[in-house]
Amino acid sequence: MAYAIFEDSGTQFKVQPGDTLKIDLRDVPDNTTSINFDKVLLVSNDTGVHIGEPVLSGATVSADIIGQVKADKIYVERFTRRKGFHRRVGHRQKYIAVKVTAINV
Repeated sequence: MAYAIFEDSGTQFKVQPGDTLKIDLRDVPDNTTSINFDKVLLVSNDTGVHIGEPVLSGATVSADIIGQVKADKIYVERFTRRKGFHRRVGHRQKYIAVKVTAINV
């Protein structure tokens, strides 16, 4: 099985063709349907393992954009004891879902 490890927005991902993952939200033009990641750190395929120092030159991971998704909602609660102060704030992180199509070395 071929796989690659790449870095995007300070996070490393280990992916194989066909994997679906969530990356940080970014501005993408409306007519864009694919995205390329060029900070590839490691590629393993049938010819062997290729390790970058720190990145592999010319290696990319191609992915199709599925759409924008949201994570589960989390709640942050603050309170001060004996003072009657309560605050509950919810947060729902937004991501872009992508499906990996190819690993190019």
